[in-house]
Amino acid sequence: MMHVLAETAVAATRPTLSSEQLRRIYSKESESGRKSATRKGLWIAVAAYLAYSFTDYLFIGDVVQYTIAGRLAVGVTALCLLELLLYRKAKADTVDMAAAVSVLAAYLVWLLTGQMTTVRDAFSYYMVFGAIFMMSVNLFFSFRFPVALAASATNVLIFIGALYLFVPMVLLHKLILGAFCISCFIFTSYVNLQLNRERYKVFLNALEAGLQQAAADERGKALLHLSNTDSLTGLENRRAIDQRLRDHWQRWQDQRAPFAVLLIDVDHFKRYNDCYGHQEGDRCLVAVSQLLQNVALSHDAIIGRYGGEEFIVITPMPNPERAAELAEAMCAAVRALAWPHEHRRDGTTVITVSVGVSYTRDQTKQVDKVIHEADRALYAAKATGRNTLRVFDPEDPLSSDDSEDIAATLKIAVEHDLVSLVYQPIRNVQTGKMDAVEALMRLRMLDGTAVSPATFIPVAERTGSIIELGRWAIRTVCRDLLATGVVQVASVNVSPIELKMPGFASYVAATLAEFDVTGARLAFEITEGVELEIDQDVVRCISDLRKLGAQVWLDDFGTGFAGLSWLRLIEFDTIKIDRSFLHDCDTERGKRMLLDIISLLRNRGVRILIEGVETIEHQRLMQQYGINQLQGYYIGRPAPAAQFETDNVLPFGMVRNFDSKRLFGNGA
Repeated sequence: MMHVLAETAVAATRPTLSSEQLRRIYSKESESGRKSATRKGLWIAVAAYLAYSFTDYLFIGDVVQYTIAGRLAVGVTALCLLELLLYRKAKADTVDMAAAVSVLAAYLVWLLTGQMTTVRDAFSYYMVFGAIFMMSVNLFFSFRFPVALAASATNVLIFIGALYLFVPMVLLHKLILGAFCISCFIFTSYVNLQLNRERYKVFLNALEAGLQQAAADERGKALLHLSNTDSLTGLENRRAIDQRLRDHWQRWQDQRAPFAVLLIDVDHFKRYNDCYGHQEGDRCLVAVSQLLQNVALSHDAIIGRYGGEEFIVITPMPNPERAAELAEAMCAAVRALAWPHEHRRDGTTVITVSVGVSYTRDQTKQVDKVIHEADRALYAAKATGRNTLRVFDPEDPLSSDDSEDIAATLKIAVEHDLVSLVYQPIRNVQTGKMDAVEALMRLRMLDGTAVSPATFIPVAERTGSIIELGRWAIRTVCRDLLATGVVQVASVNVSPIELKMPGFASYVAATLAEFDVTGARLAFEITEGVELEIDQDVVRCISDLRKLGAQVWLDDFGTGFAGLSWLRLIEFDTIKIDRSFLHDCDTERGKRMLLDIISLLRNRGVRILIEGVETIEHQRLMQQYGINQLQGYYIGRPAPAAQFETDNVLPFGMVRNFDSKRLFGNGA
């Protein structure tokens, strides 16, 4: 395809030319060269013409003063006329004609002055030099053949006329000189004709070579353009952008010219493709790319497609505020485009973009660092709800180099026992017994410093380490808790990345079989608040887990927009209502909101678990509402498995002393 496009582009530069068109091109292109050659030739000819004054002195010395005066007059006049014509930018044909007439005038003046000599015998032989004038217009100058032929023929006529009028010369002598002059005329005219033909052939060859070179250049440009251009959007592709980055980086190194990099991601584009089809997805990308290109051009920025639904912008920027302005302009432009996306689940119904911004700083040592920082800023923008921008902040723990240390630690965490699990009890409200535990991951650095899950989990998801950590957690729970019978049910938080990873359900099945644990004793918590596309891979994985008998719980219900969609598609065993709804129950409005949620879930027939129970009042209220299970610091803090019986004794004794009728009689 690229070859065909390149040949098509070249074909337009090689039209078929007629003979007349070629002649016109030849005349036009040789114009300057002909005038230059004629000027040079005439100056040399005048110099030679004047130099022949010496032979006048030798052969016809009695009239040498007249011949020299004539030579000077003709030579100076010819050169002045020539320079005047060139100054007036006369055409090459006019300049050639003037030069040819000058040669004829020079010959005629020499004949007229020379014939006045009294040395008649010498002049009768000296006259043969007239052939030089005739031959010069054919061979010395680069006159076109018609001009050369006319000038040389006129020269021959002048020569023959002079022979005829020169009485002292015998007839035989005249015939011999005439025959010589005519022979020279024929010979030099033929040579001139051949030289003109050769010049034209050289021109044709040069023209063909030029066309071929132009074709090769156009083909090369076309191929280079194709190799540097994204075939769908027409923007520069990643190969071209990488070169642009190196150029900007070199200017930063040499001239300290700062620049910014923006990574732009189309929000929820995979779902757009799934719902509208890939052809509509392509149309969407083209529309967004054209809009972003217009914004980039208005800010003297360079934009390219970096892959999939991701774009990159490179722009000279004196400070991060200017880069943020450009990023905001791009976000606003895409929102204003109002391209429909009705299948989003975040409350927005149009296409939007998330933007991550980074910029060169004194601490920036490599160009890859700028891209990496923009990628981390983009990840932060997507993690905070999308449809926004984030400028890389080196002071932010999730953006600073500390996160790189965390990422490096996560790669060796399992091998070096830097990661561990603690378990938070889940109590049955009516019996007070521990129905289950939730496994929570902890991480410490090599120096022993503890790292919050809120810090290392996003890094693990961004780097892909969550896959290994998640499998390690499942295996550890099965080995340490379920296989030993410490608890009956244990839940493990599962990342969307894990659900989309091929072979996840197979690994769970193999682990359950290895430790002889039934699937019903293992629960997987899916967090509603995180970004989780409901696609075929995720649904299939959840279905496979259900076939193993594993429980599937929905965590943090009410914090996102996907909850109702999940309830419609998937049969959950337990719904964990987010702690924020319980903590809002200090107001009547908060209580009504929580009761509405509980009513909705009861109609679905699922088990309800309330998180964040931190006071006796929280516990009593949940008992009053008839909740199945509770979890929180008041119920039990996270602890290693070995501390369950000593550190997690729950204060249910006093609660059971309350009037059960008051607590449970009316139900909720």
